[in-house]
Amino acid sequence: MRRRHFLGLSTALLAGALLTGCASPQYLQLEPHRSAQVPQVGQGQEVTVIAVDARDSEVIGSRAGGGMSTSHITVSSHELVPRLQAEADRAVREMGFTPTREEAQGRPSLTLELANLAYVRGESGQPLLDEARLEGVFRAVARNQGTTYTGTYTSRRNQSYAVKPGEDSNTRMLNDLLADGLNRTFSDQELGRLLAR
Repeated sequence: MRRRHFLGLSTALLAGALLTGCASPQYLQLEPHRSAQVPQVGQGQEVTVIAVDARDSEVIGSRAGGGMSTSHITVSSHELVPRLQAEADRAVREMGFTPTREEAQGRPSLTLELANLAYVRGESGQPLLDEARLEGVFRAVARNQGTTYTGTYTSRRNQSYAVKPGEDSNTRMLNDLLADGLNRTFSDQELGRLLAR
C-alpha cells in the first residue's frame, strides 16, 4: 500500500514537472540583422537616428495560447532597442549619411519605431499540428526641412509545429521576422530621398 502510494505520488510529481517545463515562460534576446541593400543617396550629411520601442507591452504572446503568465513570451525593450539602434545606424551609414544621436535644429532625422511584435498560437488545420502566427510592425518617420515622411512596414510568418518551439526556435523565427521588417524599412527609397534633400 505504501509503495503504491509512493508510486502514485512520484508519477504525479513527474507529470507536474513535465507540464511546468512545457509551459515555462520564455525571455527571448533578439538580434535581428538587416541584409537587403539600401539606396545610396547621402553625401556624408549628419542625420539624427533614434530607435524606440512603441509597443504596449514587452509580453508578445503565449506559448499555450491563453493568458497564463507561466507560458508568456517576453522580449525586453531594454535589450532589443540597442540592437535596433545599431541596425538603424548601420543602414543610414550605408546610405551615405553620418548617423548621430544628437538632435540639432535643421538637421534631418530618422526615428525607427517597433510598433508591434506579436506571437499568437493558432490552428494549422492539420491533425496533430499547431501553428504560431508571428507579426512584426516597424514605423519609420523621416523629417527634413519641414517635411515629414512616415512609412509602416509589416512582416508576417506562420509556422506549423508538432512540438511547441523552444527558446532557440522562437528566437530564430522572431529574428527572421524582424530582419525582414528591417529590410522592408530601409529598402524604402522615399526615406533616403527625404533625408538627402
